[in-house]
Amino acid sequence: MARMIPAAERVKRARKFVQQAREYPKSADPGYAFFSYVAEVKDLLRQARDLIKFIPNTPSASEELKAEVSALQQEIDQTEKDLLRTI
Repeated sequence: MARMIPAAERVKRARKFVQQAREYPKSADPGYAFFSYVAEVKDLLRQARDLIKFIPNTPSASEELKAEVSALQQEIDQTEKDLLRTI
């Protein structure tokens, strides 16, 4: 059975995924490497979203934590726009 991860730890891990997506090296080659870059960035951001998506629905989460998760969701969306929409 899988081990439960506390909400605070989920937020930390999600932030690490966002940071990894920002640091992923961009490719100047507009071929296969470009598609690989897009796929890797999207995967990292998907993993971050998956970690925190149920936290706002849990009754044990504090309002402070819910606000932090909401801000992190906006940060993930903004990161995706910054990295993928401007290419």
